Amino acid sequence: MDAKQYATWSRPFRTHPRARQALVIVNDGLKYLCYVLYPVLLVLVALHEPSLLLKELLVPAVLFIALSAFRRLYDAPRPYEALDIDPLIRKSTRGKSFPSRHIFSVFMIAMCWLVYSTPVGIALLACGLVMAAIRVVGGVHYPRDVIAGALIAIIGGVVGFWMLPMTWF
Repeated sequence: MDAKQYATWSRPFRTHPRARQALVIVNDGLKYLCYVLYPVLLVLVALHEPSLLLKELLVPAVLFIALSAFRRLYDAPRPYEALDIDPLIRKSTRGKSFPSRHIFSVFMIAMCWLVYSTPVGIALLACGLVMAAIRVVGGVHYPRDVIAGALIAIIGGVVGFWMLPMTWF
């Protein structure tokens, strides 16, 4: 993505003030929805499938810590730092753009839900796609950042939830 592409992608939101406001509201709403649904999942799993609880805690935690450490070491600049753009979503964070931790988190929570409830997990994957588009159009991430965050969560979820034997937990 370059400044010209960003201008094209963000133009509809710049020309309609309510569209820009909606973009920010949907971004924040999806973020908080997912972050509320994870503790709800943990309570449901503890009540109905306690043998799964440790996996639902450890798989996301290990991946989140590894992703955060990598981001700190790699320290990729954000689009609003590297390009001459005015982002639609205001942030003061410097660096640590790759991979997107917000998108990783949404997709990881979706993977956690897929283990417990397929329909909720699929709905959250759809929410993750919407949020990934918003983060790019909002100017806080490059497409590669959100793609990498989503793929790490999906691959990590498949390995952690379906390929590792339950006896490891």
